[in-house]
Amino acid sequence: MSVLTASGLLTPAQAEAYSAALLDLLGTQNPLQVLQEAPSALREALRRVPPVHLDTPDAPGKWSTRFVIAHLADSELVGSYRVRMVLAHDRPPLAPLDQDLWAQRLHYEKTDPQASLERFTVLRRANLSLWTDASPAALLRVGIHGERGAENLDLMRRLYAGHDLAHLHQLARIRILVTGQ
Repeated sequence: MSVLTASGLLTPAQAEAYSAALLDLLGTQNPLQVLQEAPSALREALRRVPPVHLDTPDAPGKWSTRFVIAHLADSELVGSYRVRMVLAHDRPPLAPLDQDLWAQRLHYEKTDPQASLERFTVLRRANLSLWTDASPAALLRVGIHGERGAENLDLMRRLYAGHDLAHLHQLARIRILVTGQ
């Protein structure tokens, strides 16, 4: 299983490996550009998956397009809260989340991918203004993540960009599986 496949809450070693994998995906790309381009990339990814395959995962036990887009919308909601907490408070605690519980208990199987994409897009637009306007000093502000420990806003921004890329790659794998292209 990939280090990017997480189930439940992460151990410190899993959280470190997960963060490293996201940062590797981002590489030298500008995180603001990745964050800015994600809504249109998701829109295109959704357009390219036939509706009959919205519930097809790229592998057994993995998420489908429907689940991925719902997850990204919820992740952006959580990110909205976290970035605001770090900007407004000194070293606030940042609760981790169990993404599988969210998917199960928030009924991702019933979500409308277009509505999830709309939520993601609106939240991302609001968050981008914070990420873009953050001063160098603001980017050094720290929150204490429940799994990963102290993280400054610069690192958080890069992790969110890497997270986008990880799921865009997953959506591309699903598209290739169901369309052959």
